[in-house]
Amino acid sequence: MRILKKTLGIGVLVIFLILVRMFEKALFYDPLIEFYQRDYLHHQIPEFNFWLLLLNLVLRFLLNTVISLAILYIAFFNKNIVRFASLLYLILLLIGGSVFIFLLLNIENEHFLALFYVRRFLIHPIFILILLPAFHYYRLRSLYSLQNKNISEEI
Repeated sequence: MRILKKTLGIGVLVIFLILVRMFEKALFYDPLIEFYQRDYLHHQIPEFNFWLLLLNLVLRFLLNTVISLAILYIAFFNKNIVRFASLLYLILLLIGGSVFIFLLLNIENEHFLALFYVRRFLIHPIFILILLPAFHYYRLRSLYSLQNKNISEEI
């Protein structure tokens, strides 16, 4: 029963992530969405409001982060994992956001692809695909170490 509840909880949260993606045009200001859907290498970057674009990028990142942290909590029921993941997300936002701002302010045709990938890593919940298996592996290693310690104490 516990596994069913975990699976349903994570499933609902994944649906929330999908809904954020489905309604991205209605929810967030991002003129770069349409720019990258066209033949962007042969066009100029569209006019945009820098601060509004940055605010919406951060809001979308935070929304995806909260949902991703909830997935981690349901998957592991461990607040330390969620705290550590929060720190990693903060570092990702600071580094990725800085690179995004730099690329946006110094945009040239040869930077379009770099801007695309940095932006994509920030607005899509890709980081959860890295963290889930990493924490699962960490948990398995911890359990394995604990079992070996108990076995050696019995001998």
